Amino acid sequence: MGHWLDRNIVEPGKLPLLLALAAFVLTFVVTRVITRLIRAGKGPFGNVTAGSVHIHHVVPGVLLTVIGGFGAVASGGEGPGAAFAAVLFGVGAGLVLDEFALVLHLDDVYWTEAGRQSVEMVVLTAALVGLLLAGFAPFGVNDLSREELQNRVGAAASVGVNFLFALIALSKGKARVAVFGVIVPVVAVIGSLRLARPGSLWARRFYRRRPRARARAILRAYRHDRRWSGPRRALEDWLGGKPDPTPPRPLERG
Repeated sequence: MGHWLDRNIVEPGKLPLLLALAAFVLTFVVTRVITRLIRAGKGPFGNVTAGSVHIHHVVPGVLLTVIGGFGAVASGGEGPGAAFAAVLFGVGAGLVLDEFALVLHLDDVYWTEAGRQSVEMVVLTAALVGLLLAGFAPFGVNDLSREELQNRVGAAASVGVNFLFALIALSKGKARVAVFGVIVPVVAVIGSLRLARPGSLWARRFYRRRPRARARAILRAYRHDRRWSGPRRALEDWLGGKPDPTPPRPLERG
């Protein structure tokens, strides 16, 4: 394990990235636990306020991200300073993306349906950073043998081809499949071969004059959503907390 860590993490200079990813994920988990305790009225935690203003945790998140980012640049990516800056950046990014939906909508939508976008963004970011850490950029190790170099070139070519399949899946309106397909090649291939979702870029471009394909895509999307919406909602509720019920809209009077 130590040899693998030295050759694939320390030697290519990926240790700060590993520390940033660990800090990012841990910060998100701790933040969600604390906010759910506050929501349930349990524990010693409470909202931070300045007078009548609620200070969202995206505020210290932005400050830590800025400090960590500039600190990483100033450190040159090496030494204890780079590691410390990476941790600060990871903590700040975790706080910011945990309230991504608030920044996107410019409204406090943390415990609403729209707030689920924060959880999705955190999962997407962690997956992409994990991909970089696992070897999306397989070069950078010094003194490679011929066999190691061939293996890394082959890995880079495989990643490139798989990335094209993931782009096709993304154009077909399958964002989650595309993200996880970048990590698991089979998922990207399957996503690129299956029918596109209605309204996707692929469907608008290639199904416009193919009514049968368009009808099949609509039917398949309906069946897929009906089958998987429940388990997906349960997983999102477990990760980010169950959103508040949407109040019924008042009836319009003529």
